[in-house]
Amino acid sequence: MTPIFPLRRTRRAFPAASEHGEATAPVDPSAPPTWEGRRLARPEEDVEDQGLSFDIGTLVSRRGAMGVIGAGSAAAVLAACSAGGESTDATTGGSASDAGGADATASSSALGEEMPTETAGPYPGDGSNGADVLEISGVERSDITTSIDTGTVAAGAPLTLTMNIIDMVEDDAPMTGAAVYVWHCDAHGEYSMYSEAIAEETYLRGVQVVGEDGTVTFTTIFPACYSGRWPHIHFEVFPDIASITDAGNAILTSQIALPEDVAETVYSDAEYDGSADNLSQVTLESDNVFSDGWDLQLAEVTGDMSTGFALSIDVPIDTSTAQQAAAAPAGGGGDMPPAGAMPSDGGGEPPAGGPGTATSDDGS
Repeated sequence: MTPIFPLRRTRRAFPAASEHGEATAPVDPSAPPTWEGRRLARPEEDVEDQGLSFDIGTLVSRRGAMGVIGAGSAAAVLAACSAGGESTDATTGGSASDAGGADATASSSALGEEMPTETAGPYPGDGSNGADVLEISGVERSDITTSIDTGTVAAGAPLTLTMNIIDMVEDDAPMTGAAVYVWHCDAHGEYSMYSEAIAEETYLRGVQVVGEDGTVTFTTIFPACYSGRWPHIHFEVFPDIASITDAGNAILTSQIALPEDVAETVYSDAEYDGSADNLSQVTLESDNVFSDGWDLQLAEVTGDMSTGFALSIDVPIDTSTAQQAAAAPAGGGGDMPPAGAMPSDGGGEPPAGGPGTATSDDGS
């Protein structure tokens, strides 16, 4: 499917043709000429003039070729290949492929690299650290601004969050049927189910199932910026809705970074007291989660305070590989806040006026 923001996706180079193994058997002079172990359809012509079927075998993997044939899309593959076999920028409508080799693996998706794995932090609410909203009836919902049982509404700037969940193994097809769990702090930097003042609330947490178009959409609010962390949204992706009851089933755990210019606009509102100061003291480069790179995680956000904001982001996932545990954040702090501090993936004080002390099963 067409990604929402293809321009922000870097591409991995296909393996070089010379890396497909070395021929060790003696050459039979009477045997028909071959290239890369495949018989040339037109021995008298150059390699690049061997025809459509030979070109498809060169540019895509055997699994990709079967997908192309099964979908009746050989013409689409040709259209995606520029005359010189070079990758071109998405804005030109040109190629998203590279003619460097024959074995394009799942992680060599047209979108490039998969979304990085990140820490879930100490307040996931998925049962891995105490509280578990995923066992509560009603957690599958699009509007996460209210608590499931109490009906309490989280105040803040309206935000519509749309995520495009992409299966890199299946030729970047929609990951239809997968379940996406989203959670984040409120306008005061507190997390429901953990912060003392809102420990009985479940707002700003919810699950949606990926539709046929590959997307999930949540109605929420713009999160605060608390000390030591860049404004962010947590999420986990599960194979299906039935698997969400065990956090270990997640095929991706990551975080979305919010753009600075939009955050500055939102934090001028009195509801976000203290967030502007906290934002001024952190950068993406210094953040203990995003500092190792944020290209795939920085969302596109449009809108304004009067009409609300809309966030969109692609989430490419390589399901052929196991999710790797996120590295411990650098620069101290780790995942647990200091005693008496507000929730923070790296520690730190809450925004000015932010009430409450974080609680969790391990005493943080």
